[in-house]
Amino acid sequence: MLNKEALKDTMKKIIKIDYGKTLEKAKDHEKYVALSKSIMEQIVDRWIGTKETYEESKEAYYLSAEFLMGRALGNNLINLGIYEDVKELLNEMNIDINKVEEIEEDAGLGNGGLGRLAACFMDSAATCDVPLTGYGIRYSHGIFRQKIVDGFQVEKGDNWLKYGDPWSIRREENTVLVRFADQIVKAIPYDTPVIGYGTNNINTLRLWQCEPLVDFDFELFNEQKYDEAVRGKNKAQDISRVLYPNDSNDDGKILRLKQQYFFVSASLQDLIRKHKSLNRDLLDFAKYNSVQLNDTHPTVAIPEMMRLLVDDEELSWEDAWEVTRKTFAYTNHTILSEALEKWWNGYFKRILPRIYEIIEKIDEEFIRELKAKNYEKEKIAEMRIVRDDMIRMAHLAIHGTYATNGVAQLHTDILKETELNDWYKLYPERFQNKTNGITPRRWIRLCNKELSSLITELLGTEEWVKNLDLLKNLEKYANDEELLERFLSIKDEKKRELASYIKKNEGIEVDDKSIFDIQIKRLHEYKRQLLKAFYILDLYYRLKENPTMDINPRTFIFGAKAAPGYFRAKGIIKFINEIANLVNNDKEVNEKIKIIFVQNYRVSYAEKLFPAADVSEQISTAGKEASGTGNMKFMLNGTPTLGTYDGANVEIVAEAGEENNFIFGLRVEDIKEMKDSYDPKKYYEEIPALRRVVDTLIDGTFSDGGTGMFYELYTSLLEGASWHTADNYFIFADFNMYKDAQDEVDNAYKDRLEWAKKCWLNMANAGKFSSDRTILQYANEIWSVDQNPIK
Repeated sequence: MLNKEALKDTMKKIIKIDYGKTLEKAKDHEKYVALSKSIMEQIVDRWIGTKETYEESKEAYYLSAEFLMGRALGNNLINLGIYEDVKELLNEMNIDINKVEEIEEDAGLGNGGLGRLAACFMDSAATCDVPLTGYGIRYSHGIFRQKIVDGFQVEKGDNWLKYGDPWSIRREENTVLVRFADQIVKAIPYDTPVIGYGTNNINTLRLWQCEPLVDFDFELFNEQKYDEAVRGKNKAQDISRVLYPNDSNDDGKILRLKQQYFFVSASLQDLIRKHKSLNRDLLDFAKYNSVQLNDTHPTVAIPEMMRLLVDDEELSWEDAWEVTRKTFAYTNHTILSEALEKWWNGYFKRILPRIYEIIEKIDEEFIRELKAKNYEKEKIAEMRIVRDDMIRMAHLAIHGTYATNGVAQLHTDILKETELNDWYKLYPERFQNKTNGITPRRWIRLCNKELSSLITELLGTEEWVKNLDLLKNLEKYANDEELLERFLSIKDEKKRELASYIKKNEGIEVDDKSIFDIQIKRLHEYKRQLLKAFYILDLYYRLKENPTMDINPRTFIFGAKAAPGYFRAKGIIKFINEIANLVNNDKEVNEKIKIIFVQNYRVSYAEKLFPAADVSEQISTAGKEASGTGNMKFMLNGTPTLGTYDGANVEIVAEAGEENNFIFGLRVEDIKEMKDSYDPKKYYEEIPALRRVVDTLIDGTFSDGGTGMFYELYTSLLEGASWHTADNYFIFADFNMYKDAQDEVDNAYKDRLEWAKKCWLNMANAGKFSSDRTILQYANEIWSVDQNPIK
């Protein structure tokens, strides 16, 4: 139960102490900080109790370069079960809870699905009483704040900490040192509570901030060498300043390597310190600790663990290797060979020479293992960890762990059958599938309160928020016209809210009665935002030729950031915005179609986009998207998938029925069969509509501002590039099938009740995609940790 008076008194005290003013004079961000700190005061005892309870048995740890947490306040109030009470209290104090929530900055700790998955897992672990601690970096500026200027992506600093961070506690006493060949830095931990829903458990996200040993060199300053006096401080702070710094040159690559080593070294030192403080033998480390590597970014943890055990703790190499291999498990998030991380060994020799020595020894012993199993010389060369002066981190991750998992059944099957087939044959017992999931707390209970209330009314309980399988009981209402009308009215309300938000943030009027066709995800070629762009441009030309064409008005919404050094992805953003400029300013068509590229796509924007969507675009090249979790968020909010047979789309249509979604395009087996003979020029020459839209890249229809982006994009499609073949992601081959699928969507939408039925059946069958299910599978089948509720 919330003690309203105590909360109110605490808020007043905090505003008085921190800001020297009364509650009435406080600004919105000051009210946000005061409310957040007041909630923190009420949960600290439970947080301490959770840590103490977990220490009694085995715990798991999640090492991730990203944790895309989103705003904390609203989610924490939902999970504590006090959102409505706090809203009521704030109303009494003449404070609008929506204003307070909106003032909170999204924590700049992640970018794409990898980081959002980690955040969902943290929420689910706390909710399911699973002893899981997250470890990562406390980036002071995140990836970047995206602005669209003249159609181009422009990166700005994302100072998400400008109002402070009331949800974290600095733990100076747990500081550790991290050593590079050219630098020694301090790793300062900041702990953030992860509050479980409907439980007393509160888990921990521990993020490391990099600081110098000496802040300021007074002697240099006294000699008037002002820049040099703070150079050490800046060099240290750079390590935890930006997520994924541009690595197009050596300095950027070295900074990224330092980031990876920094947080895994600090985390492992922390774990060993804790293990020893509990008077446990280091030979029993794996008995009490399981560490999950979220993709290859933290893989340097394997040789670092060896260094700590052999050099610092003086274990034998054999004992240390036994402990290490029993401690770590690895999640693979990609099928793309170019995304399987590799490092030039020169960087390791320069920055982490001892780590490189250890990697070489691991490689040598691995070669001996393969020779003992009678592997041929050529196969050994293919599987080596160090080859051609490159360290292959995925190979190190599989060899140095006890489990490797994919993140969707199709993804795992591809890993086992093709991409990692040699490794699967070597270690078949280590390979598992763990289909991704999403937390129902943030992705429906918080962001779609209206639909959540309807579900609770129909089920007669809120238990579904912790047991999403209960949604299956809603299938029986799929033909209830009165209920479907209520359902549609909720969707309409969320669309009006999104249209208002877009008007406020993008300055563009949106028809909230149009189809909201949404593709929101990281900008990468394999995700094929370009395919959608070509389709929209083709539709525009068809409308110009036939203004009376009978289609539902459609609003195409994109949201995506391109990595700062990813030239082609930035070219695609510019191309989309050039099309938008053409379409949105043409009065002959802009009442039928409109294009919105939302700026700075992030979790808080996503919370408005997912509930309002009519169409979920999941159009990656088959076999390239490991899983996807955006597809699950759309599904949970009652949105059919327009997509390829890829990633978790396969499992979505298995649950909700292919008849309730729109699946198109080449499948994995089709691509495999045609890959060597694929000639995109054939499609280009034989499909006039395709040729017309592709040619706009070079015929002067659009301007790329003299950057050469569009010509480079055009030649990559028709000629290829040094690192890939022409039309590497089969956009041309799927173009007509995508058009047909879009026609199906348009026709289906005309029957509103049949459309509502498709939407309803998607939502009712979304239970499998709860991250609660996923995290319990990790706990039971990989980590061997028990659920441990505190009293």
